[in-house]
Amino acid sequence: MRTKKKRQQEKVSLFKRRFKASHFLFAALLAVLVATASTPASAHCDSYDGPVIIDARKALETNNPEPVLKWISKEQEKEIISLFNKTVALKNGDREIYEVIEKYFFEPLVRLHRETEGAPYTGLKAPGTTKQIVLMSDHALSSGNIDELVTKLNNHIGSVILKKYHKTAELNQKKNESVETGRAFVKAYVDYTHTLEAIHDVLEHGGGSHAGH
Repeated sequence: MRTKKKRQQEKVSLFKRRFKASHFLFAALLAVLVATASTPASAHCDSYDGPVIIDARKALETNNPEPVLKWISKEQEKEIISLFNKTVALKNGDREIYEVIEKYFFEPLVRLHRETEGAPYTGLKAPGTTKQIVLMSDHALSSGNIDELVTKLNNHIGSVILKKYHKTAELNQKKNESVETGRAFVKAYVDYTHTLEAIHDVLEHGGGSHAGH
């Protein structure tokens, strides 16, 4: 007869196989984690190493505003093109002065972009403040290769879910020993089930809102 521990190990093994078998599930869970963890302070496109400013620098280097226009609405184009032309006109002057002028172009561009997302503008963020997972997602797009990102994501998220499961399962065995152990179980149980519910919601409804890039 199989022991209780053996049956639990078999369940965990099956759980791992099912997780590894579905890349889509992990992609969906990534959307949940980004959506639920996002705040204006953790934005992406208001960073100096974000895609809006990268495209803005490219536009200024080539004297062509077109690379940045996709980040704003048609109604916002007139304001940005006017600022762009003023910035380009001063590009060959004093370098230190130009860096200040350049920032005065970046700020309204990012502000207007975030306005199109319904997100607040809280200032430009320093390079290096973008979360690693977002940089990896950008790299996957630029390289045309998602395999490395999915593999790392599989390993990380599988580890997170299994950790939540084991903690809840352990506390489940002693939840009725005292009020304190019961409360500890409830806290772990809520965390575990809400995470899985979030996965289900993404799979069923295609995700949630975010706080802007």
